[in-house]
Amino acid sequence: MKKILLVILGVIIIFVVGFFGVRKYTKSFSPEAIAETSENGIKIKVIYSKPGKKGRLIFGRQQDKALLPYGKVWRTGANEATLIEIGEEVLLSGKTVKAGTYSLYSVPGQSSWKVILNAETGQWGTEYNDGKDILRVEVPIRIRPSVQELFEIYFEELPNGVNMILSWDQTEALVPFIKK
Repeated sequence: MKKILLVILGVIIIFVVGFFGVRKYTKSFSPEAIAETSENGIKIKVIYSKPGKKGRLIFGRQQDKALLPYGKVWRTGANEATLIEIGEEVLLSGKTVKAGTYSLYSVPGQSSWKVILNAETGQWGTEYNDGKDILRVEVPIRIRPSVQELFEIYFEELPNGVNMILSWDQTEALVPFIKK
């Protein structure tokens, strides 16, 4: 009986160590990052992972073998779903968003992006459930003059708010948050 319990305990220990080892290895390719702001009375914190371009075509048509094809939902980072913590009720592209924590997804497009706030949190980024979407808005993009090797999220001040910038390769999506 003791032998069986020791074998079971050994298997559990190997599984747990293996799980965390693989997770750490995976995250070494896309480091975790935090972007936050408290400008103009808006408090936002984004927890995400930063994938790299690594010579790949990032945005484009599916037939061109783009990593993120136009029109397909993306976890807006790597690894676990990106989390966005909003400190107070704000307007996102003119639509009301209550304070809270959401998963952030996006749908890259050639001339604009869709940004999605999803009520489900804590899942792996590819486990997207559109039935939990609380908001979808279209936002403009701009072209960067140089290539952004690692995906990055940062903020730019606006009158009465901030733009959250989703920046990778030569594309930046501008996500406007305005104080309500």
